[in-house]
Amino acid sequence: MSVFEAQNSYFEIVEPLTQRIPFVFNSPHSGRNYPASFLEQSRLDAHTLRRSEDYYADELFAAGALLGAPLLKAHFPRAYVDVNREPYELDARMFEGSIPPYANRNSARVAGGLGTIPRLVAENMDIYNGKLPIDEAIWRIETIYKPYHATLRKLIAATHVHFGQAVLIDCHSMPGNIRVGGTGQRPDIIVGDRHGTSAAPHIALAAVEILEGLGFSVARNKPYAGGFITEHYGRPARSLHALQIEVSRALYIDETTLEKKPDFHILAEMLGEFLARLVAHVGAESRTDSLAAE
Repeated sequence: MSVFEAQNSYFEIVEPLTQRIPFVFNSPHSGRNYPASFLEQSRLDAHTLRRSEDYYADELFAAGALLGAPLLKAHFPRAYVDVNREPYELDARMFEGSIPPYANRNSARVAGGLGTIPRLVAENMDIYNGKLPIDEAIWRIETIYKPYHATLRKLIAATHVHFGQAVLIDCHSMPGNIRVGGTGQRPDIIVGDRHGTSAAPHIALAAVEILEGLGFSVARNKPYAGGFITEHYGRPARSLHALQIEVSRALYIDETTLEKKPDFHILAEMLGEFLARLVAHVGAESRTDSLAAE
């Protein structure tokens, strides 16, 4: 099937010529273009900065466009600006100058160093040599964050208008050592639906069952229930559903060198099968609902 790419310098949409399914795929943390000015501001080398990336999540879920839905993917790195946060989750200690009075400076994510402009990468490593001008943070938000979300909103709204519903799949990866608290389980994949608030239960349950049927170890909402994107765009009462899918990096890369494992393509194919079955499930449920309403 022919797929074309609409893009700018910060992100792109990969989409079919005609959208055939009520899904939108989003990969907000797989960007790997590190601006030279950012590298100069950082106390960390380029390889270490990459530790906050969702490595190749855009490639793992590339089948979404082939199935007939748009895939929005970031080129900018998460360490530079994180679009899975509120627009102004800012840590005042990071900046020279006054942050806007409407900024959320007291969120748990800000306290953890993971605000809209992150202070840390993995394992509590400080990114910057010194303080940033507040104008730098505002520029990143206005130039990258806001256009990214405007594009995502447009894709979801167009899908909802055309199909009467929209299912957002937010595509992520997680460290291979993540365990589920209290059980010791080290899941292959975590499905997050904000504890049942961002998607109809049958969609999240189907996602878990399909993945388990494909042989994956799956957890739901623990320890990742979904971030700002899942919470913000998931409105199941309005037929707007959002799931966050976290894939263990241990399945597909060497987490030290960040190189793909030889069987990377096999995992991508299995995730493609998962998406195809989930699309079929949503289609079947929609037809059942339609018949019940007649």
